[in-house]
Order: sequence, then C-alpha cells, then structure tokens
Amino acid sequence: MSSSYPDQSSLVTAVGLLVAIVAVVGTQVFGWEWGAGQLAPTIIGVVVAGVAVVVVVRRLVK
Repeated sequence: MSSSYPDQSSLVTAVGLLVAIVAVVGTQVFGWEWGAGQLAPTIIGVVVAGVAVVVVVRRLVK
C-alpha cells in the first residue's frame, strides 16, 4: 500500500498498545473506572477517541 505516511500503521498500533497498557494498569493499580466520576479515564478516552476519528478520516480521504 503506497502512502505518504508509510509508518502510520506501525505508529497507530504502538499507540493502541500503549493505551491498552495504560488502561489495564489504571484499572488494576489506580482503581480507575468508567462512570465513577474520575477525570483521568475520561480524558484518556476522549483523546484516544479523537485520535481514532482522525486516523479513520485520513484513511477514508485517501
């Protein structure tokens, strides 16, 4: 697949793995829970969702 962003797939995968690790550690170590009124998991979720939307839009535009 030719792209002006050849390493984007690897970068997106790495970011996804990092977010998954943060989510697991946050849940197990810090007691983060969705809907518990905690700000950290909400901010992380919103940022990751925003990145996902940008990635999908960029792929659809190509």
